[in-house]
Amino acid sequence: MTEVSEDRIENVVIIGSGPAGWTAAVYASRARLDPLVFEGAPSREMIPGGQLMFTTEVENYPGFPEGIDGQELMMSMRKQAERFDTRILTEDIVEVDASGRPFILRSSEGRTIRARTVIVATGARANWLGLENEQRLAHSGGGVSACAVCDGALPAFRDQVLAVVGGGDSAMEEATYLTKFAKEVLIIHRRDAFRASPIMAERALDNPKIKVAWNSTVTEVLGDDFITGLRLKDTHTGEEREVEVGGLFLAIGHTPNTAFLRGVVELDEAGYIRTHTNWRTATSVEGIFAAGDVMDDYFRQAVTAAGTGCMAALEAERYLAHGHPTDPGVDVSAEAVAAGD
Repeated sequence: MTEVSEDRIENVVIIGSGPAGWTAAVYASRARLDPLVFEGAPSREMIPGGQLMFTTEVENYPGFPEGIDGQELMMSMRKQAERFDTRILTEDIVEVDASGRPFILRSSEGRTIRARTVIVATGARANWLGLENEQRLAHSGGGVSACAVCDGALPAFRDQVLAVVGGGDSAMEEATYLTKFAKEVLIIHRRDAFRASPIMAERALDNPKIKVAWNSTVTEVLGDDFITGLRLKDTHTGEEREVEVGGLFLAIGHTPNTAFLRGVVELDEAGYIRTHTNWRTATSVEGIFAAGDVMDDYFRQAVTAAGTGCMAALEAERYLAHGHPTDPGVDVSAEAVAAGD
């Protein structure tokens, strides 16, 4: 059992346990910083292991030529961090007080933790339709996914009719990507025009493999062990119909897990943490760093998350050793972070 003293000032507290969090833990542990990881509470949104816990097969993470189960990958990363004596608590951090030093963190179990540096790696959760069978099939590997790049190339989806829900640039990108493997891609959009940028929408509409179900919403996901179809409802007439599909991909955005940080560090309009540049992890508060999908609304891949976890740990180590997280003289004020200077 992890021993934690509230009288102690922790060198590094890592919040989150996806690829970014565990990579940060490995690097911080090997640097003898004795990190403490809050991996998340299973009953809350920031589950231990992050979004990969819902992925049945990961084929694009380096080092696994035959692919690896998402849960297995996360458990392996956790064990690697434990090997270097990382301390782990299965709790959430619900409040961060950055008004003084050390930082004061409060957990979902009522703990009060003091820390010299904090690495936020809480990720971003995919937005879902909220349908019962959608969730069941997504969690069981039944052909429902929120990441075409992660899952679209899997054998189960090849030469199938695949559906993409959404109307923004992400939906256009996902649909276009899926045409490499699918027999046909059906974009389901609740309006009569996409909100995607004109060039992205035009590229999708010009693709002969892409069809569009305009003014339509999904009311039910059909299938027992694997998706077999969708029930669609016309937003104008209310008429319902069924379509056969061999896969469903949600592209209706992500929500970063940063509610507990509002008013603490600089966030963008969507709630993602602003960092010094796209390739640095320093936030608007010196000593607080961000890694993974919580600061990346573009790539959202396990390997990029792991890379930023590495960077955050190295920056925290430098901050503890020299009093600055980046190169000497670099401005990490809120204004500089927001401007990307």
